[in-house]
Amino acid sequence: MENKETLSLHVEGMTCASCVLRVEKSLKKLEGVEDVNVNLATEKVTFTFNKSHADLNKISKAVEDAGYKLILPSPSAGNETPVSGYEDESIKKYNDLKKHFIFSLILAIPVMIINMISMTSWFMNWSPLSMDYVNRILFLLTTLIIFIPGKRFFITSWKLLKHFSADMNTLVAVGTGTAYIYSTIAVLFPDLLSLKNPHQHIYFDTAAVIITLILMGRLLEAGAKSKTTSAIKKLIGLQPETARIIKENKETEIKIEDVAEGNLIIVRPGERIPVDGKIIEGSSSIDESMISGESIPVDKFINDAVTGGTINLNGSFTFRATAVGKDTVIAQIIKYVEEAQGSKAPIQKLADKIASVFVPIVISLAIITFLIWYLIMGVPFNSAMLNFIAVMVIACPCALGLATPTAIMVGTGLGASNGILIKNASSLESAFKINTIVLDKTGTITLGKPIVSDLQLFNGFNKEDVINASVTIENKSEHPLGKAILEYGGKLNIHPSDVSDFNSFAGLGLTGIVNGKFICAGNRRMLEQHSVSFNGSEKNINLNSGSSVYIAIDNRLAGVYNISDTIADTSVDEIKKLKDLHLDIYMLTGDHKTVAESIAQKVGIVNVISDVLPRDKANVIKDLQAKGKIVAMVGDGINDSPALAQADLGIAIGTGSDIAIETADITLIKNNIRGISQAINLSYKTLRTIKQNLFWAFIYNIIGIPVAALGLLNPMFAAAAMALSSVSVVSNSLRLKRAKI
Repeated sequence: MENKETLSLHVEGMTCASCVLRVEKSLKKLEGVEDVNVNLATEKVTFTFNKSHADLNKISKAVEDAGYKLILPSPSAGNETPVSGYEDESIKKYNDLKKHFIFSLILAIPVMIINMISMTSWFMNWSPLSMDYVNRILFLLTTLIIFIPGKRFFITSWKLLKHFSADMNTLVAVGTGTAYIYSTIAVLFPDLLSLKNPHQHIYFDTAAVIITLILMGRLLEAGAKSKTTSAIKKLIGLQPETARIIKENKETEIKIEDVAEGNLIIVRPGERIPVDGKIIEGSSSIDESMISGESIPVDKFINDAVTGGTINLNGSFTFRATAVGKDTVIAQIIKYVEEAQGSKAPIQKLADKIASVFVPIVISLAIITFLIWYLIMGVPFNSAMLNFIAVMVIACPCALGLATPTAIMVGTGLGASNGILIKNASSLESAFKINTIVLDKTGTITLGKPIVSDLQLFNGFNKEDVINASVTIENKSEHPLGKAILEYGGKLNIHPSDVSDFNSFAGLGLTGIVNGKFICAGNRRMLEQHSVSFNGSEKNINLNSGSSVYIAIDNRLAGVYNISDTIADTSVDEIKKLKDLHLDIYMLTGDHKTVAESIAQKVGIVNVISDVLPRDKANVIKDLQAKGKIVAMVGDGINDSPALAQADLGIAIGTGSDIAIETADITLIKNNIRGISQAINLSYKTLRTIKQNLFWAFIYNIIGIPVAALGLLNPMFAAAAMALSSVSVVSNSLRLKRAKI
């Protein structure tokens, strides 16, 4: 068996789409490393590696050789929250950026002001310093900017140069470095340039202001990007730090990480439930809105499940912990959201392809721009150099790398806050394309819980006697219809008696002796096989569109239970919303045609596929796909898993089986289909935001590069435009947080 592990680790130093591709390529080359996916917005790399062929030190070295730093997990990482390490790193990075930006700003302002006013005659008349001394002061201030806050660009560029690579750091470093070195030579060694008036060839302000503006852009970008992870932060904040457990008949308060499965935990009104469990004493109303998106409190009683992070409103109760740590619902939700936010949408392939050749092309264009202006147009060297710098700076592909992942992060976060878990970015994009939706009936459109709709009595039998005989014999059965009869009797306070000579007949029914009378319960064929007398009652039996259970006492028909599955309260409204989205809707079920069509008519579905065996559900999806339909399948059971996997988009109801949820692309935490239309609307809006982002990312470069090449763009304005392009893309993605779905 292969010893594989999947990790998601943070990478320091990534700034643009080119960085993403470089890290991916460095890891894909390693033996035993697969499924590499790098996300610029989260600054994380997710990969699967075979421990027999690769280790983390080797993987870390490959990333370092590419010019970046991989943050390896600490030994205690198992006790940390999923993003605690990232929080520490992002806060540290933000504070470091802020410190360097302020330092650079304090020095850049006087550099820019002095450089401007030194060109005026009144400054020379007023200043006690010669122009040579003024330029040396500018050199000193700019040097501090270059080698302290600006060193990040040059260090990364040097690492990349050693591997014959380049990214946006290269563009900034070459641009500002050219202006700085040229100006430094003009001030310290003017004879080398043979300049008649070297004081007119000083561009320290260009280098200083460009670095300051780019640092400002990165600072604003880092602050905005931190807001894209707000969904995960809120989820993590739901879990309390401590829990009160009953230990040796005493209440003891312990840390949440010390809670073990099986502990008895007390929760009082107004408190958050610490972990998942099942109530063993007491009752209450629970606010589950932060998990399911449903605002109405849910009443909970003994044997009902409670979820960690939800709020106990008005009652006190004791529950037994059934899942702790990474096994809790909230931990699984965080895992889902993190994985989705770290994944790539197919639409990002376009950006990746462009980014792979973008920087080399830009450097080539900048050199061509310089040569045309200097050699062909005959402008002075310094003017051609400024045009070269402007092209280099305006073309930084930061916004291109952020366009897709920031929108995906906000979109998946918005989904999670509405009880919609999206497995990956591809799933979100697939939801945008579907035109057909197939709904499983039981547990999806209906509650999957049969209930007795009515009981018909025959041949003069007493209702109480019939129900007593029914619940007594059905008490020995595990059949869902038997459970419905038991629940019906329980509501009327009629409880099982003793039964003897009990027998079960698969697919037919049950027999036994109750209170000295022979009882036969099951379908009509069961009664006919036991020679039950109907005495002409057949014409008076009113069967509904559900299932029926016949009861005979001493070989005479005594009663007929009509049992039906209950349509979920949300089904009719949600199906109407799906129709409004112009989707073809199908209901898929193993029930008989009569039952299926009755349910479909009540919820407004025209297309019904009935009498389908579990193993054939996937074939139904295949048939629809063969007709050119893009299909979404919604289900909750193990038997739905093949169909969920076959569909272009699989949607699982959260209360369904683990296998169904694992197979699906989208999981609705709510126990109903409400959320399908929300997921599709979310997909529409996220894809629209991505396209807007890509437009803005491209338009900056499409317009900016020619303008810079024509000599119409000052390098400092180019730096400001480049910085604002990244901020505008992230800000546009954050608009999604306020979207109604």
